[in-house]
Amino acid sequence: MAAHIARQSALFYHNATICGFSNHIRPWGHVVKQIGSSFKLCAFNGSKASRPSQENPVHIPVERLTVSYSKSSGPGGQHVNKVNTKAEVRFHVHTADWIPEDVKRNMVEKNKNRINKSGELLVTSELSRSQHRNLSDCIQKISDIIAEASEKPYEPTAEDIALRAARLEKSNKERLKQKKIASNIKQNRRVGFD
Repeated sequence: MAAHIARQSALFYHNATICGFSNHIRPWGHVVKQIGSSFKLCAFNGSKASRPSQENPVHIPVERLTVSYSKSSGPGGQHVNKVNTKAEVRFHVHTADWIPEDVKRNMVEKNKNRINKSGELLVTSELSRSQHRNLSDCIQKISDIIAEASEKPYEPTAEDIALRAARLEKSNKERLKQKKIASNIKQNRRVGFD
């Protein structure tokens, strides 16, 4: 068991050093990098050797977040009963001046269940038996929420609109053709008694 944990840790840190970051790497799109007392969210295309783009990094100032720890549930033996490892991070969304206004609106719309009555976004993590890892996971969750809220909706191009119109016209012609065939079949079934 200990060898398995050591191997997983070695793989994680090996992947982290390949990307050039010693902090949190998710293979599907975002890197959270700690700079002093703030965290920085950068997007990248997902390969291990790729570097994150610096187009629109969002700095998450840790001093603006309210962090609290409590006893975690789940496995862990006696350790769970003695140590406060569950991390709970919250911040007031409407007063967060480090997030753009349109992103705030999208965050409120998409995360209604995570925002309490006082307008605070609440994120918790109890994945690990370590406070630091759980805090890092909470920061990663916040950065994922911000990244999801900052995605721009797809706007169709003129080519897409023309293609959609052509498909609609073709489907209407096919529908009318099938309707005509069904009408002719029913007409031929009629027997004239005159």
